[in-house]
Amino acid sequence: MSGVSDQSSYDFKKQLQENCHALVPGYGTSYGYVPSLAAGIVFCSLFGVSMILHMIQLVWKRQWWCIVFVLGCITELIGWGGRTWSAECPYNGNAFLMQISTLIIAPTFFTAGIYVLLGRFIHLLGPETSILSPKLYLWIFVTCDVVSLVVQAVGGGMASIEVNKINGNTAPGTHTMVAGIVFQLFSISIFVFFAADFVRRTLRMRVLQNMKGSIIPLLAAMVFSVICIYIRSIYRTIELSQGWTGYLITHEIYFVVLDGVMMVLAVGVFNIFHPGWLLPKNTPKPFHEPIYSPGATEMQ
Repeated sequence: MSGVSDQSSYDFKKQLQENCHALVPGYGTSYGYVPSLAAGIVFCSLFGVSMILHMIQLVWKRQWWCIVFVLGCITELIGWGGRTWSAECPYNGNAFLMQISTLIIAPTFFTAGIYVLLGRFIHLLGPETSILSPKLYLWIFVTCDVVSLVVQAVGGGMASIEVNKINGNTAPGTHTMVAGIVFQLFSISIFVFFAADFVRRTLRMRVLQNMKGSIIPLLAAMVFSVICIYIRSIYRTIELSQGWTGYLITHEIYFVVLDGVMMVLAVGVFNIFHPGWLLPKNTPKPFHEPIYSPGATEMQ
């Protein structure tokens, strides 16, 4: 009888996942709650506005690498669209997979933009301001992001397969996802270290005042965006490490504030302080000339 009951329950859950049903007492959702419709609409609107502005700024200023911000907004928009769908159909499996896959990927586009932007700063201010070359930032950290996403995708696929089984074991898939996001947090932490060192060097060498157009607002925007992404990464690492029934993942307010709000701020700040407006066209000195020399300072 137990086997029949399990099969019946499984069939009913399968039906819920394949269709649109309101919340059924006694049957929890994949989220652990019903996503907020208001939050879904608000974030779809915010990312939609940011996307449109970035598209206009992209064409206007012809900083084509900034398309990564557009792609990130589109991905966030799809993800929050999935959560909005889930607000009306909380059991729908497609809506759940739609949001979880895209909202994990989206920040990667924003970090890619920051890697490029830091490279532009290094080109402008001189190689002495950075431990790594601009190209190395892009290749190393984008590669790390891709590896992390692949691992998370594999883990997510493993977990989703087990969820659809009777008494399926989601632990291996969850652990794989956690490994991927921990690796991502580690790589972002390394980048934060290098970025902080870049800021330290530029301040110590006093090179910013050599620029005709100040890049301080854009530099501050980059630092702010990195902090937002880093906060989000820490949150997602802790969230997934607690498992699918953990406290953080089953309370939407944390996701809204520590993922949604952080990502809106991370990309929205570049609508206000856009690289196309604030990146100077000149360099303070040719790249082969040292910007700062203690000996030269003493002679003066």
